[in-house]
Amino acid sequence: MESASFHHDHALLEWQIELGATEAISDVPVNRYDVPAVVEKPKVAEVPAGGFVPMAKEDPVALAEQAAKTASTLEELRAAMAAFDHCDLKKGARNLVFSDGTPGARVMLVGEAPGRDEDREGRPFVGKAGQLLDKMLAAIQMGRNHAEAPVYITNVLPWRPPQNRDPKPHEIAMMKPFLLRHIELAAPQVLVLVGNWSCQTLLGKRGITRLRGQWTQVAGLPALPMFHPAYLLRSPEFKREAWADLLSLKKKVQDG
Repeated sequence: MESASFHHDHALLEWQIELGATEAISDVPVNRYDVPAVVEKPKVAEVPAGGFVPMAKEDPVALAEQAAKTASTLEELRAAMAAFDHCDLKKGARNLVFSDGTPGARVMLVGEAPGRDEDREGRPFVGKAGQLLDKMLAAIQMGRNHAEAPVYITNVLPWRPPQNRDPKPHEIAMMKPFLLRHIELAAPQVLVLVGNWSCQTLLGKRGITRLRGQWTQVAGLPALPMFHPAYLLRSPEFKREAWADLLSLKKKVQDG
């Protein structure tokens, strides 16, 4: 004769099957509400002897520094920048905007970032701001391909930011090693920092209305901050100050 316990257990089993419990995980029942006598502490990851935890991802700034150092010519630097895939600006740009003008010129201008026209043509300062820049340089007998007083031009960023937005700090930090190497390889005698972002990158300062016209030092070279031509197009009342800066640049080059 079957015991009452058997019928009770059988009824419970059928009820569990109806609920969907059709597989046995273990032959021994486990009480999930039972509190163990000893609770194990979670294991903490071991820290290396030096106290530093290695980063999971590669540092793009370090990679940029390494790539820039390997370039021994301007052509090699351009190729290194074109192969650098860690800056997201590259994904949305048409062309790498490397430089324009005469390599080896005594004067090197550092602008901010390419715009729509520059992105399309792959050269810096070719839009309306670039046309004004050419007129400004011509007024002091200089130019990109001037026979006696040529200039060389580049930008802080080689790729156009979306919607011509301001550069972001991590983008500047990523491309700064290439810019510094660019200055070394171009070997100018005088630098012109055109606009706020050039000053931010190479001087660590902003406020072009305060910085313009004051000679300083960048990478061991005399450097002159001045208004960006795009700013002068929006605020023509500052052209007088810009003219004074151009005359100061001309005098510095003449004095050697």
